[in-house]
Amino acid sequence: MTTYQQETDSLATLCQTQGSTWQSINPEYASRMRLQNRFRTGLEIAQYTADIMRADMAAYDADTSQYTQSLGCWHGFTAQQMMMAIKRHQKTTKRSYVYLSGWMVAALRSEFGPLPDQSMHEKTSVPALIEEIYTFLKQADARELDHLYKDLDAAKASGGDVQAIIDKIDNFESHVVPIIADIDAGFGNEEATYLLAKKMIEAGACAIQIENQVSDAKQCGHQAGKVTVPHEDFLAKINAVRYAFLELGIDNGIIVARTDSLGASLTQKVPVSKTPGDLASQYNAFLETTPINGVDDLNEGDTAMKLNGQLCKPTRLDNGLYQFREGTEKDRVVLDCVTSLQSGADLLWIETEKPHVKQIAELVNRVKQQVPNAKLVYNNSPSFNWTLKFREQVYQQWLDEGKDLSGYPSIDDNKALMAPEMDNTELAAAADVLVQNFQRDGAREAGIFHHLITLPTYHTAALSTDILSEGYFGDLGMLAYVRDVQRQEIRREQASVKHQDLAGSNIGDTHKEYFSGENALKAGGEANTMNQF
Repeated sequence: MTTYQQETDSLATLCQTQGSTWQSINPEYASRMRLQNRFRTGLEIAQYTADIMRADMAAYDADTSQYTQSLGCWHGFTAQQMMMAIKRHQKTTKRSYVYLSGWMVAALRSEFGPLPDQSMHEKTSVPALIEEIYTFLKQADARELDHLYKDLDAAKASGGDVQAIIDKIDNFESHVVPIIADIDAGFGNEEATYLLAKKMIEAGACAIQIENQVSDAKQCGHQAGKVTVPHEDFLAKINAVRYAFLELGIDNGIIVARTDSLGASLTQKVPVSKTPGDLASQYNAFLETTPINGVDDLNEGDTAMKLNGQLCKPTRLDNGLYQFREGTEKDRVVLDCVTSLQSGADLLWIETEKPHVKQIAELVNRVKQQVPNAKLVYNNSPSFNWTLKFREQVYQQWLDEGKDLSGYPSIDDNKALMAPEMDNTELAAAADVLVQNFQRDGAREAGIFHHLITLPTYHTAALSTDILSEGYFGDLGMLAYVRDVQRQEIRREQASVKHQDLAGSNIGDTHKEYFSGENALKAGGEANTMNQF
């Protein structure tokens, strides 16, 4: 990375070549603006973040404690605040990503208004949100560097430690981090998937997550009615994403292959098997079928097929979809994962019905028997009732150990297990420890390289707005905002308390000074109420 002095010297030379026509251009100011805008295109971001993510994957392979994390963000501002908070509290952005959730795009960013997670929103809203997120993350860089430049000018004027501040500028850690972006089931056929993937990569995405559901029948992974596609169809879309990365020069782009087979019992197509034991044959072997002896066993419109040397008819529902045999879910997940990794995917996503490390590990370890370095991206989903599910886990463990549970409600009494009076019990405390350690345990025991929460900022926005509204429109009035929002921002030293600065007011004043000198009409100064903070 170019240092502050190198950039300034380079621009000073450039200005000199222009003679008197550029005499009003200050090379140091120009160098500051360049360093504030390190990433000029989305493809530069995609390459920079792909390199980061690949290095993180290698670090995890060497040491599973080096797992990565992200939160799902539905607006550039939420992503910016997340990364600024991480950098402020953790002192680094390392191993911290942004997740872009298709669920939240559908629920919060569609021109149709709130939509269910069924790929009904505009596909262009996905790359648009990627670009928006990176715009806000780059602005966080510009703001922090602007503060450092002001510190540098003050040090020069007062005889302070100039080199120490220049070192901070030269070693500045960007808020720009990898985005794992949800492309759902590809929004159409493989050509549609390729075209959308290109737009997402051009916007800055280095990692694209794609699922094996039928595109026009897509459902949220935590809802019923999911329909999967044959492996050949899914692999064509994995190929489409890889070709998009290669066309745009991001040779190390990351593909996350998601399987919904654990909760999917239906398929839309019966693939054609060409050789015994091929992928189509393995897929068809999971179908629920009824043996038949001949044409007399078929009704009008029935489909017949030969499986393992026997004539049979697959169970076909009134809607034309085919049913998988009950009990094949885990086997289908393993085959999905192995096939995806052996055909170009880099990471796996297994959508489960509960957050249970042993269940996840069972599936991942079976995959590792064939692909030893298999790694998982795992959805720490808000669709799980984390409190209930982990209290149930502890309850069951203690029951198996023969521990006396007479002081607790039945494991089948969900309401009682969730009751506030349970919060201070030994069982609840043990469950909370498991929740706290879930990511560490999952990374160590279940091959989880990346932990994410798909839609946390949806819930935090709803909760904080509810709390503020309750107090402000109630008896607390303005105290609800002052006590629960502004006072907390001040004490936590959040940048948002100075919202004018965070929105770019000071950067604008700096630029006006560069452009107009003493004639600049600036928004800052003694009369600015932001100085109260």
